[in-house]
Amino acid sequence: MTSRIVPVKPFDLVIFGGTGDLAYRKIFPALFHRYRDRQFGGDTRIVGTSRRAMTSEAYRAAIREALLGFAGATSADAEELDGFLAVVDFVAVDAQTDQGWSDLKDWFGPKAQEVRGFYLATAPDLFGGIAARLAAHGLVTPTARIIVEKPIGTDGASAERINDQLGAVFKESQIFRIDHYLGKETVQNLLALRFANILLEPLWNSNYIDHVQITVAEALGVGGRGAYYDHSGALRDMVQNHLLQLLCLVAMEPPASLDADAVRDEKLKVLRSLEPIDAGNAATLTVRGQYKAGASNGDTVPAYLDDAGASASTTETFVALKATIANWRWSGVPFYLRTGKRLHEQRSEIVVVFRRVPHLLFKGVSGLMMDNRLTIRLQPDEGIKLGLTIKEPGPGGMRLQHVPLDMSFAEAFNARAPEAYERLLMDVIRGNATLFMRRDEVQAAWNWIDPIREAWSRTSDAPRPYVAGSWGPAGSVALIERDGRTWNEEFA
Repeated sequence: MTSRIVPVKPFDLVIFGGTGDLAYRKIFPALFHRYRDRQFGGDTRIVGTSRRAMTSEAYRAAIREALLGFAGATSADAEELDGFLAVVDFVAVDAQTDQGWSDLKDWFGPKAQEVRGFYLATAPDLFGGIAARLAAHGLVTPTARIIVEKPIGTDGASAERINDQLGAVFKESQIFRIDHYLGKETVQNLLALRFANILLEPLWNSNYIDHVQITVAEALGVGGRGAYYDHSGALRDMVQNHLLQLLCLVAMEPPASLDADAVRDEKLKVLRSLEPIDAGNAATLTVRGQYKAGASNGDTVPAYLDDAGASASTTETFVALKATIANWRWSGVPFYLRTGKRLHEQRSEIVVVFRRVPHLLFKGVSGLMMDNRLTIRLQPDEGIKLGLTIKEPGPGGMRLQHVPLDMSFAEAFNARAPEAYERLLMDVIRGNATLFMRRDEVQAAWNWIDPIREAWSRTSDAPRPYVAGSWGPAGSVALIERDGRTWNEEFA
């Protein structure tokens, strides 16, 4: 099987923060891959902006270097690189003053495409000001879209303020709040896996599922993001958006259709059904940690405080928590979430653990009876694995063996899996908002997260230290094991 490329109509795309790390590492490589796969052609125009004064030629040279470094491009791709860079331009624009905005308006000129996108690869505190200046300079059209990066705010109040500012200029249907985890191939396949296969839906409830684990583990530390991260932490940076969105896709009811609002309506119901975690139960339902010096991939790595350049900090680099959903489908089924930096390996996965068979026939039989587990791998090697218990072949009696039915997307479709930003950017151009967070989703997520943060702020307990290269603090193991369960370490 091979994947199909569906072209999009020509568009204009403005990237604010066009000389930043996100633009160089993610946005331009994604656009280059879509160009190379012929998803859009030379009539499309892309312009980067920043306060920095530079010529378009110098900017294209910088983008070329970024594509050679981050997009897997080589000198053999010279013709395609030249073709792509021919659609790239640069305009110096100050997001915080009116300087350069008339030049940006002139760039659009009379040949502006019908669809224009404004990608705000900037700090969230600039979102409102940029939106207001886009309106003041007459750049917002009925078919314009604005794309904003997470996090949307630092708490519910600041998120509401930013959304008010965006909503004063753009309709909700024009605002695309991007969460790159939702662009991963396997995440989208959750919808197909659940709702295109009658095999699973009858089992997708508390009668047959014992618990669900969601892990987003990073082997790297905070690196050069120390100053930002020390004001954010894992709860805001990862749980509030990535992990809660994954939880929603696992737990949501079947939508009436794949219309964006039908899907997001069901996700919103899940967020609003989460049992509160606050000062009364945060100590037993949450664990936070901070990495100290250790080893990663055979190298000695520093502690978080050294990475962040801080003498002391209560910022968490690891979070584990136990969430429950107050509805009929999921009553009594815990969702264990964990995420952290400097963990044992890079791994993101969803593990659905089914209940044991009600009556064990195989007493005294050699071998191991294990839970049936459906593992949805987000990275690395995106795919789906279902663990089954079977009889080991051969004479000599009944011997049980646990074996996986394993599907890798790369092998099954014989194609490079598109990066998340590739799909999401093309969805923006199409106007398909299914994989983007709606305003009320953002607010509902913060409504659940804020009491956890407030509970932590009221305690004198510091984040629990864990050695870099481990799976986090011992408290995260106790969190799940006191319920008689264990974290999935199958690939460790």
